[in-house]
Amino acid sequence: MTWKNKILPAAAAIGLLIAIAVAVHSQRETPPAQPVAQPAQAPFKNYIGGAGLVEARTQNISIGTSLPGIVKTVFVEVGDKVKGGAPLFQIDDRELRADLLVRQASMVKARAAVTEAQASLKDYQAQYNLVRAATDRRAVSVDDVQKRRYAAELARAKLKSARAAVTAAAAELQATQTSIDRLLVRAPLDCEVLQVNIRPGEYAQTGVLSTPLIRLGDLDRLHIRVDIDENDAWRFQSGTRAVAFLRGNRDLKADLKFVRLEPYVTPKTSLTGSSTEKVDTRVLQVIFSFDRHVLPVYVGQQMDVFIETPGDQVSVAREASAAGAGGGN
Repeated sequence: MTWKNKILPAAAAIGLLIAIAVAVHSQRETPPAQPVAQPAQAPFKNYIGGAGLVEARTQNISIGTSLPGIVKTVFVEVGDKVKGGAPLFQIDDRELRADLLVRQASMVKARAAVTEAQASLKDYQAQYNLVRAATDRRAVSVDDVQKRRYAAELARAKLKSARAAVTAAAAELQATQTSIDRLLVRAPLDCEVLQVNIRPGEYAQTGVLSTPLIRLGDLDRLHIRVDIDENDAWRFQSGTRAVAFLRGNRDLKADLKFVRLEPYVTPKTSLTGSSTEKVDTRVLQVIFSFDRHVLPVYVGQQMDVFIETPGDQVSVAREASAAGAGGGN
């Protein structure tokens, strides 16, 4: 037997052994993958579970601008605590500043016209008083008296017009000043800067933006907005206990305090970062609060929330329904 004839049986035997090994290995049970972090467990016997989103006490305030333009200066940074009325950023105001100088010059001109009209009125009124006081009617003609009287009335009307021009110039000056003030965006209340998405030289647009120019919020005490499925909404009762667990570490938790209920069931927002993407699930939103120093959490972070419910709500609901039906009969 040649060496070629010996290789073929050996290769077949090796292939058979490999096939047997693969078959044996494939029959072994694969151990289930262990989760990176153990999920939170409800501390109550009867409860409602929901996903919570951490937000500022004032909700997350999206700051925009009422007038578009190139950003000239940004006065704040992320993490700054600002007082209400403090400047946040300013739009380029050179064009309006130039217009303001024109309005100020118009104001000076209008006031000068008032002074001139007052002097003219005094002159024409004095001339009219002179001829009107004449005792000898032969010394002054009737036509001259009428001309001087009309001249005084015309001067009086011009004075009123000049004063109206001053009022109009003042209004235009105030309007320009107001537009300049609107280019300086200020904080609406005492809060903390959460995001700064605008820099000097960039164009700031008006309207509702998917990414706000600046995001603010009062973080003295954090709120958590919990989405309760509409199928469980009837089980919720305000004033019951609630606990929030930090995702990624179920040992970190905080007792929650009920703040308010928003009694309008809305489509649940898909938490993908988009403000318009929706899913079919409808939820009831309940807001709780907790001390920001209890948990190392940040605004926008998700948490697992468990809300305690009374023991036998189904029986209570049936009894209430039966009592209502009996009262109707």
